[in-house]
Parts: sequence; structure tokens; C-alpha cells
Amino acid sequence: MSVGKPVWAQHVSRVVVFTGAGVSTASGIPDYRGPDGVWTRTPGLAEAFEYDRFMSDPAVRALFWRTYANHAAWDAAPNGAHRAIAALDRPGMALRVLTQNIDGFHQRAGLAERKVLELHGTMHRTDCTGCGRSLPTAEVRARVLAGEADPRCGGCGGVLKLGTVLFGQELDPVVLGNAAAIMQAAQLVIAVGSSLLVNPAAGLLALAVDRGAHLVVINRDPTPYDELAAEVIREDIEVAVPRVTGYLSGRPADA
Repeated sequence: MSVGKPVWAQHVSRVVVFTGAGVSTASGIPDYRGPDGVWTRTPGLAEAFEYDRFMSDPAVRALFWRTYANHAAWDAAPNGAHRAIAALDRPGMALRVLTQNIDGFHQRAGLAERKVLELHGTMHRTDCTGCGRSLPTAEVRARVLAGEADPRCGGCGGVLKLGTVLFGQELDPVVLGNAAAIMQAAQLVIAVGSSLLVNPAAGLLALAVDRGAHLVVINRDPTPYDELAAEVIREDIEVAVPRVTGYLSGRPADA
């Protein structure tokens, strides 16, 4: 046993990392509910994330598309926490990342697409709600930046919607089922930068703990799952995540 190595990091070969908005804040991406969060600073913007409002009101769609056309993620890059998580993907370690984020940073940090399950979808794909056609969001973004406030499908004229789950929509049952199976097979779950308030995604953690997995929570604020955790860490995510993943790779950051 390594000196100082926590019990939860010993003899682990199946790890799930569950990430929320907080893992990307160091990349310059604001979270939603924090002190400087998107909805904290602009409370009215939250209605643009409600499916019924988005579908029924062109002004709400225009606000939504304007927000995402100027989203910080287009010019940002993965940070040290993303890279430390990606570094866990090595021989002898079965790693899966379940993320509430839509920015694609885990893949950009080096993880294969099949290793990442995007619970709430992705901002990099846009779907037509009429004919079902999909296209890269970069194409839609260019139209918005050129002055098209409420872009429509070029094929059928239907409403275009970002490939993400809005409030009032159900998570994809296939994605949710895969996530549940992954959690139930985990020996260790590391929850990073999530308030763990949004269900059913957050509720997946209980599945792992019920099956005997250890839970480590890395988050600035208390979460509803802290009492289930083997360890709760309040440090800066870019400091804490490399240290925690270092225990698992045998190279603690402070060694």
C-alpha cells in the first residue's frame, strides 16, 4: 500500500468520473447556478432553456441562439482537470466519463468518443425538430453571427434546436440506460464540479454506491450526496483532480 494513498484508491480498475459545469469553469466557461453563474447574473435567461418556451416563442429562440453563438466554449480549451481525467485512460484501467456538460472538452482533452457519455447532449450538433435532420452547430452559429436571429432548417423550414436536453425534455432513455449500467459496474465514482441537484443524472450516483462503489466528491459547495461519499474535497478543481487521479495512476501530484 502506498503511503498516504486513500483506501478508496486501492485495488481499483473500474472508474467512473461524473462531471458537471464546475469542471469547465477554469477554462473560462461560466456555470449556471454559482455566484457568477449564467442564471445568477441573468435570471431571465433561464426561460430560454425551457423546451416549451423555446419551441413556442421566436423571441426566446433568438435569445437562446444569441447566447450560444457567443458562448465561451467556442474559443476556450480543456484545462488541467480535463487532461488529468483523460490521463486515467490507460491499460489496466476501465474508465468511463459521464458528463452533464455539453462542451465536448473531455474528448478534446484526449478521450475517445466511446469513453464519454454526454447525458445532456452536445452543443456541437443541431437538430431540426421537424424533419430530424442534423447538422454541425458551427454552421448554424455562422448564420446567427451573420444576423439570422431564429435560424430555420434549410430542408423543411422547421425549428432548429441545439442537440441538448432542455428543461421539460426527458433524457434519452438509451443514454440513461447505458449510464445506469456503467455506474452499477463501477468500483469508484469521482464526482467533479457538479451540484448533484439535477435528476435523473445526479441520481445515478446512488446506483453505484448501492452496489458498493466508493464515491469521492470534488465540488466547491455542499451537495446532497456528500453524506454518501468516502471523501469530500473542496479544493480548487485543477488542483484536486490531478491529485486524485494521481493516486489511481500511482503518481500523486504532490509526490
